[in-house]
Amino acid sequence: MKELACVAPEVRDRLVVRFGADVLGWCDELPALLSELAAHWDLEPVAASGGGTSRVFRCLRRDTGTSVWLKLTPESGIAREEAEALRAWAGTPSVVTLLAEDLAAGALLLENVEPGVPVRQLTWSLLEVAALLRDLRVPSPAPGEHSVLRPLSHRIDFVFDLTDRRLAAARVNGPVAPTVLSQARAAALELAASGPVGLVHGDLHPANVLSGPGARMVAIDPRPTWGDPDFDAVDWILEGVADLAILEQRIEELAALVPALSPQRVLGWCQALSVLTAVPRVCAGRDDAETQFLMALAGG
Repeated sequence: MKELACVAPEVRDRLVVRFGADVLGWCDELPALLSELAAHWDLEPVAASGGGTSRVFRCLRRDTGTSVWLKLTPESGIAREEAEALRAWAGTPSVVTLLAEDLAAGALLLENVEPGVPVRQLTWSLLEVAALLRDLRVPSPAPGEHSVLRPLSHRIDFVFDLTDRRLAAARVNGPVAPTVLSQARAAALELAASGPVGLVHGDLHPANVLSGPGARMVAIDPRPTWGDPDFDAVDWILEGVADLAILEQRIEELAALVPALSPQRVLGWCQALSVLTAVPRVCAGRDDAETQFLMALAGG
């Protein structure tokens, strides 16, 4: 188990970029934390993975042999936010189920989704996306007095700050002027301030959605906020599009399938957020029709 929990140097580097150098102490203590939680929940860890904010361990329940996922983050606030959203979506089959939590330890125990293939590896349709978006809107909670979730504007500032840093690190000159990013950020913040307020996943793209039972899409890894639920449609609308007429057609099709989704606001979100999709492509040296369209949509 100790070897499984050891954090590789390249993963440590990513975590330091996100959390600062203090996260290295957490990395060193991770084997002991994993051992403690595995004993508490009667689990046998068998595989490790993770993204930029967590380490995730596939585990077997010792009593039944069934698979579950233990997600550990060095920042307990991230776990608290995700847990609050997952509890709100507890009756929704299109969101992964939270089985248990130890928020002081930054730990969430999550159900295993079968077959669990990331949707980014599959062919998907707007009908499937619409079903997912409808399910995410079903609880329709409002911010409560004790909610730990922040407004959507906080998430917007975070992703634009991250994009600024990524662009600076890549030292890319030319198509992505600072004014494009600042204008896009201002437009996104204006949309966030003017729209309806509901529970937003905040990071809903094909890599954070799995194939579930009965061909249902199942969302994982929320970065939840309170704000305009139309925000969650953007990555799906922009995926693979290189023409404004096709973009507008997709929006109209989705709006016909998702009650309360506003075509005008979704288009506005696409215009404001398209630069966030374009920048990683530009940094990778891509100059294809889709990248050019995303930059044109952003006004760059």
